[in-house]
Amino acid sequence: MKKSHTYFMANKNNTVIYIGVTATLLKRVFEHKTKKYKSSFATKYNCDKLVYFEEFTDISQAITREKQLKAGNRKRKEDLVNKTNPDWNDLSEGWLFYFD
Repeated sequence: MKKSHTYFMANKNNTVIYIGVTATLLKRVFEHKTKKYKSSFATKYNCDKLVYFEEFTDISQAITREKQLKAGNRKRKEDLVNKTNPDWNDLSEGWLFYFD
């Protein structure tokens, strides 16, 4: 079964949070880290650190959740990260990125 994800990328100082949705979390995080999309919000604000993600079995659920998260205020987003990742570590640290 294919999984989808809603995720937060932050910049080095955790002052900017980017919220996204993807069906390929590993690939999408790699794209953020390598700044594949030069004119994107995440690239402009150097959001290349994965600090939070949620997994879904249906992409429409992930999209709905992304919209809900984007509509929330900064404190609610910080609370989500702090609950599971209080040090705001890069959750993708140690991941191996390899694509054909």
